[in-house]
Amino acid sequence: MTGIRRVAATRLGLGEPGNADVIRDIVTEEPVAIEYNGFGYAVMMATPLALEDFAVGFTLSEGLVESADEIESVSAVPVDGGQVVRITLPADAMGPVVKRARTRVTESSCGLCGMDNIETVLAPLPAVTSRIMTDAAALARALADLEKHQPLGRATGAMHAAAFCLPDGEIRYAAEDVGRHNAFDKLLGALARQRIAPASGFVLLTARCSFELVEKAVRANCPLLVTVSAPTSLAVERAQQAGLALVALARPDSALIFNDPCGIFTSDGA
Repeated sequence: MTGIRRVAATRLGLGEPGNADVIRDIVTEEPVAIEYNGFGYAVMMATPLALEDFAVGFTLSEGLVESADEIESVSAVPVDGGQVVRITLPADAMGPVVKRARTRVTESSCGLCGMDNIETVLAPLPAVTSRIMTDAAALARALADLEKHQPLGRATGAMHAAAFCLPDGEIRYAAEDVGRHNAFDKLLGALARQRIAPASGFVLLTARCSFELVEKAVRANCPLLVTVSAPTSLAVERAQQAGLALVALARPDSALIFNDPCGIFTSDGA
């Protein structure tokens, strides 16, 4: 299976005594360099799959373009030790690229490197204008089906997933990566390339909900973000400021609503 490497390991007996030699599937992680018009912008640590989707979603999440239609071409090229993703933008779009150029390796596409002060990091977000009609049953359906869309996660136990769900909870697209931010960018890129608006459904992430993930959802005008782990205080604050519905610690038996500006889950009949 692509994205996976098989390595030898030794099973150390703890609760079940006895050591044994085993072969284990582990996730592939490589440096992925991102270039715009030949200009080096960032080096991300990622799983080298769906890199075209990743490049499109990353470019949108960074705010370097308003629409995927502005991206003229994307290509991923293997190089010694990793991958280079080459993105072509119109010449007049290179200003933001140069301004936010990144020069160091980062562990995932967190959206912070290249920011030079706290005010920039905490700049106001656009308001979420999209709204959907969904309910608790839809969340339960999406959570129950999520594992089916995580082949790499099942094989390695070391992958994050980002899934786009219709309002009734059907999962239409899913992306996996060793990094939670990367998985989300891959999903956003896939949706953009398929011309599917994130506003038409909700996103489910197998991740801790940090504020960077909230910001990616807000910039995509996604009405609802659901994560399986807990949010940070800043994630909740940013969701409230932007009008993003936020549900976290979503498990088969329950979930916590941290922000529900339009009463998706608290209105009569929900």
